[in-house]
Amino acid sequence: MKHRIVVLGAGYAGAYAAGTLARRLSPEGAEVTVVNAEPDFVQRLRLHQLAAGQEIDAPPLTDVFAGTGIRLRLARVTAVDPERRIVAVADADGGGELGYDTLVYALGSHGDDRGVPGVAEHAFDVAARPSALRLRERLDSLEKRGGGVNVLVVGDGLTGIETATEIAESRPRLSVALVARGELGAQLSAGARGHLRQVCDRLGVTVLEHTSVEAVEATRVLCADGTALAADATVWTAGFAVSSIAAAGGLEVTENGRIVVDRTMRSVSHPDVYAVGDSGYVIGDNGRPLPMSCASAGYTGRQAVDAIIGRLTGGKIANTKLEYPGNHISLGRQDGILQMVDDEGQAKPTYMGGRKAARIKAGIVRMSLWATSHPTFGLPKRKHHLAAAPKTSAVEKAVA
Repeated sequence: MKHRIVVLGAGYAGAYAAGTLARRLSPEGAEVTVVNAEPDFVQRLRLHQLAAGQEIDAPPLTDVFAGTGIRLRLARVTAVDPERRIVAVADADGGGELGYDTLVYALGSHGDDRGVPGVAEHAFDVAARPSALRLRERLDSLEKRGGGVNVLVVGDGLTGIETATEIAESRPRLSVALVARGELGAQLSAGARGHLRQVCDRLGVTVLEHTSVEAVEATRVLCADGTALAADATVWTAGFAVSSIAAAGGLEVTENGRIVVDRTMRSVSHPDVYAVGDSGYVIGDNGRPLPMSCASAGYTGRQAVDAIIGRLTGGKIANTKLEYPGNHISLGRQDGILQMVDDEGQAKPTYMGGRKAARIKAGIVRMSLWATSHPTFGLPKRKHHLAAAPKTSAVEKAVA
């Protein structure tokens, strides 16, 4: 019987892991199945552009996995039972269950309302393609009204900064404001913060610093100091959260639901499960948790693939570097910031800003799409055969 590898999610981490596993493992001994709710690959790095009105590529997953032998199941994951090695899914036909021998959990993250009243009912977000398209439709309708229309972006993290500047540049008829809980760009160096403020001024983005939102209503947001801010569209970018599926299934998770893994991305509670991308709680080489990001998806995906292949074939498991070098921020299509960080995760004094930074960020995004759409490029054509009985240490046996 073939070893069944099931990959949950086909984002940056999941698509890469699935394609690489299918290319490197012999189909005689292993089969790879990908479960994803949408038929296309979603460029999450560019969803703020989609919301702003731009067209972005969304290659069909059938094309992404063409020639790999991967089985694609278009369905929504509803539950994971790691004791029975079963995944429950729902689709247009009602769904069912999938059995696995090795599970790669790559369901990513979604917008976090942080328990603020009214966010779910009234706010928009750019955490997923459907929600980004809903925001796009809303902005389209607001532009038709003419002047005096207010778009309020809540959250001064990278997503909020990119969303506010992108909308302001693409839709200059709209009045855009960015609500920052603290100082704008607090995670950046002094020079980068200054550059960011200049760009916001140039694009007409009003910045409201040291402002905390306590509630969102249909046409305004209420702040902790009693201020009410008018908003014809409120865009919520105040953080990300993961699904509760892993916790509900009994996997060991952190307080916020991310799966706790070892250095090889293997669940510390269930050795048959690997978590990659935003779903996993990963300690980087600097001793700090890796942030939710595309870069982290790449590193963790590669590490999980090496570990799975090593264990299944009885080979050596190489350690992939686990680092976070810095932030690449787009400020519309003509400007950007590249901010490197040190081993402590703090911004280095130097940065790059302007058109060159924008071009580099655009190049990174294009490279990410190309690499995801060609998951087997550059890999050796020799496929590995599974060992008769994959090596398991005494510690792993005890955990199992």
